[in-house]
Amino acid sequence: MAAPDLAPPAPGPGVPLIEGGEVTAAAGGAQLSLAAFLHNRRAMAGTIIIVAMGLFCFVGPLFYHFSTAVNPTLQNDPPGAGMPLGTDGYGIDILGRLMQGGQSSLELGFAVGIASTLIALVYGAVSGIYGGVVDAIMMRVVDTLLAVPTFILLIIVASMFTLSLPAIILILIALSWADISRLVRGQVLQLRPRAFVDAATSMGATRWRILTRHMVPNTLGISVVTATFGIADSIYALSALSFLGIGPPPPFADWGTMLTGGVDNLFNGYWWQVYPPLIVLVIVVVAFRQVGDALNDIVSGNRTSGSRRRVRKRLGVVPLSSRYE
Repeated sequence: MAAPDLAPPAPGPGVPLIEGGEVTAAAGGAQLSLAAFLHNRRAMAGTIIIVAMGLFCFVGPLFYHFSTAVNPTLQNDPPGAGMPLGTDGYGIDILGRLMQGGQSSLELGFAVGIASTLIALVYGAVSGIYGGVVDAIMMRVVDTLLAVPTFILLIIVASMFTLSLPAIILILIALSWADISRLVRGQVLQLRPRAFVDAATSMGATRWRILTRHMVPNTLGISVVTATFGIADSIYALSALSFLGIGPPPPFADWGTMLTGGVDNLFNGYWWQVYPPLIVLVIVVVAFRQVGDALNDIVSGNRTSGSRRRVRKRLGVVPLSSRYE
């Protein structure tokens, strides 16, 4: 059967372009692109910080050797030669624990953010493309999960059982995907009436093909944005549990555990046990949120970097090499 002669929709936010019966890109802000990401200053600044912290936590121990064994002779030593950030109440090097704790926090953050987003992407897309009774049942499951206070439930479970890092990851994944699936479903419902869906249907495409070849690729933008925020929230949740003393038991280490021990000694003048983990935690969470905000601007079509560049061009303050682009 010959493909219908369809004129592509006018460019606009969230409108996919049709080329040979296939969706190629969105003319507006509904699609992420590497070029837009690289030209966004907030996205690049946050990414640089995240990469630097990843290198610090995972590559740093290869060059900075430390011991995690309790050493009473080194308890509460201030920063000095050989130990730039001093030691904690157990005589363990603070800088080494920052690296070790960062590994746990980043592993949990990426695992929860990516896994929950993938589940929500498939679940929300299936719910939106099928509609009707299927959509109603699937959304009632989502409503039930959203009615559960995630962090309070996590505190209750952690108080009743001794949770390991994998257990916390699984609980956070199970409780984090529902809200994201609603966003994906809403995006799919916006795409369903578009001409490219009608064209694919008239050419005999099944719902599964439309789902995998058209709907999922066109919802990847919002999925990446939510995954970034999910990583930041998961790191914060683990640190909060550990700070409350209901995180994974020793010898597990993360930034929240370090804060707990540091706060106990803060009034004794041992400031180096509090500020380093606190500063690192804030920097990492803010960096992920900055990347998420920047990606959200790109997806929504609010490209502030381009606006600033056009202003500079009008003022004639950009290099000659770029004035005549």
